[in-house]
Amino acid sequence: MNMLLALVLSSPLFAAGLCPRMGTAPLGHPLVHGFERPEPQAHERFAAAAEGLDWDAVRADLKVLFKESKDHWPADYGNYGPLFVRLAWHCSGSYRTSDGRGGCDGGRQRFDPERSWEDNTNLDKARSLLWPIKQKYGLGLSWGDLIILAGNTAVQSMGGPILGFCGGRIDATDGSESVELGPTEEQARDFPCPVNGKCEKPLGSTTVGLIYLNPEGPMGQPIPEQSAPQVRDTFGRMAMNDSETVALIGGGHAFGKTHGACPAGPGPSPKEDPANPWPGKCGSGRGTDAFTSGFEGPWTTNPTAWDNEYFQLLTSYTWVKHMGPGGKWQWKVNGTQPVAPGPQGGKQPTMMMTTDVSLTKDPTNQYQPLVKQFAGDQAAFDHAWMHAWYKLTSRDMGPVTRCLGNDVPPAQPFQYPLPSPPKSLANFTEVRAVLSELLQAQGASDAAHSGRSLRAMFVHLASQCASTFRSTDYLGGCNGARIRFSPEKDWAVNKGLQTVLRSLEPVKAKFGDGLTWADLIVLAGNVAIELAGGEAMPFCPGRSDALAGEGSAYLEPSVDGEFNNTLDQLKLALFKSGLTTREFVVLSGQPRSPELMRARGFHGSWDVDGAAFSNSYFTALLSETWQEYTSKNGKKQYKAKGKDLFMLKTDLLLTYDPEFLAIAQDYASDNELFKKEFAAAWTRLVTLDRFDGPAGNACAATARAAAE
Repeated sequence: MNMLLALVLSSPLFAAGLCPRMGTAPLGHPLVHGFERPEPQAHERFAAAAEGLDWDAVRADLKVLFKESKDHWPADYGNYGPLFVRLAWHCSGSYRTSDGRGGCDGGRQRFDPERSWEDNTNLDKARSLLWPIKQKYGLGLSWGDLIILAGNTAVQSMGGPILGFCGGRIDATDGSESVELGPTEEQARDFPCPVNGKCEKPLGSTTVGLIYLNPEGPMGQPIPEQSAPQVRDTFGRMAMNDSETVALIGGGHAFGKTHGACPAGPGPSPKEDPANPWPGKCGSGRGTDAFTSGFEGPWTTNPTAWDNEYFQLLTSYTWVKHMGPGGKWQWKVNGTQPVAPGPQGGKQPTMMMTTDVSLTKDPTNQYQPLVKQFAGDQAAFDHAWMHAWYKLTSRDMGPVTRCLGNDVPPAQPFQYPLPSPPKSLANFTEVRAVLSELLQAQGASDAAHSGRSLRAMFVHLASQCASTFRSTDYLGGCNGARIRFSPEKDWAVNKGLQTVLRSLEPVKAKFGDGLTWADLIVLAGNVAIELAGGEAMPFCPGRSDALAGEGSAYLEPSVDGEFNNTLDQLKLALFKSGLTTREFVVLSGQPRSPELMRARGFHGSWDVDGAAFSNSYFTALLSETWQEYTSKNGKKQYKAKGKDLFMLKTDLLLTYDPEFLAIAQDYASDNELFKKEFAAAWTRLVTLDRFDGPAGNACAATARAAAE
């Protein structure tokens, strides 16, 4: 036995093992449908068409549009720019870090439920104004890209700074991906909010139907001191810090005005009356008669010019609450009020909302210095704004490698950039040989049982590394190998995997910088599957290693195999995974060692030694009689009647749901089918994060080879 093998064999081999695709059936095992995430229809010509798009020509057309007021929806101040800033903000502001849902990728604001949100009142008019431009540029200009580009161009046309533009949003075909944002039955079931206005995480806002929170104040009460904590909480739900929050509010409110001409309201929403949505019940419903938010007035005296006057007005005057003409609490200057032009001529006093005033009444005194700084330092405000705006409008796009366009800025911290992969890669034939020798030697050793389980441990390590991928916002995956760092290495589901990583250190040391941890982890899983009896696993190298683990901050799985997981949670995990239902189910059949289960506090596995690779998981699942069992550590699971075979209640979920059950029966009946489809699903799982533009994958050829 060579020295490399001796070093590896000397490592203790204990790891926590649990498939992340898990949950438990609620009492009575109700069936849940419709949770597989529909892949955006990335037309096969989209990427090429978007690559060839003349983005500057689109910007030029937008600038013309801004100044061409239409009778059916007259532009305030003769400029639609502020309207399109609001459109882009509200399309982006639905994003939440809890599950990556929301954001403008997909352009789902065109569909219910988002299009009928109270906060999106009259944005149907903004989208209708954009239609001629969308029609002109066709397939290569998605609605998501057009909406964000319109917002960017509007800011620039009014003198504001923009960091850049990340294009490549792929339009969804319906609003199904927004269903869980609410208000829907699904949202009420999965993410309930007993009191609308006091909604908590994982929901993205305090009030379902609003982007963030009630601008009038908590539960409509104009109390700025209580509103400030809600501002911090809701902006924090999309990972905005205090500086970004204050800059975004001040920058957005540098432009345009609110609309609340009378208390009668906007009329029925698009969902309620698609033929004539939001006609407005104040006079003509347009122009000075418009009703959108119910507040009335501009924030600054020059609502179509970029400046820091918003902060200067906040700090230079005493603001008092009053009931506005739209029937909502708002704020005015106590004394002679600063005056702005009227939206259709004349004059109009400025105003603030409770959330604006709250920036000067923060009980923690964190917002006040920022307001003062931005009031006195335009350059500081410009810098904070343009970075926060880019983060707001691009957070759901994932790594910079997915961005298209001629104005893409360098990778930003929120995109968790990775170092470039090694210029000279290791010889992976040699790496594969060393891994194979290692696993075979372990299997032939005196400690045959624990040695064979090393195969399952390597599979589990690679699976856990890759299964962090989240298709909702393109975060996670094994590229970067962040499983080596906190917080990922500290998750309960990954308990003990640092020991498995240490068993690979001699291999990593042997091949040096040309072998990244990310490539090694995936290849070790591949080789382990092959040696356990699986098909030949194609491998696509070229991953790089992250320097820290921040990119996993929001990715801890909510489904962890405990007995209180639910079927709904399992289906939501499927939705986020980017996998099809068949892929999701077949991957449940990966090897699972007893050591991994015991490290988690469970007792044993469905497989005696955890190293065999066949459809035995599915045959055992469907053939044995499973009885509830409690391990010596108090963990509830299932034990086969009369046998020392163990499963989790989450495994039994596959028998509770008819679609899962039908797929499991396919695999239990056909071992070759199982092996073939597992190889394809595994290859896709470990390459989902290998982006090549918005719709491409650098490992597409490898995935095709695995499927053939």
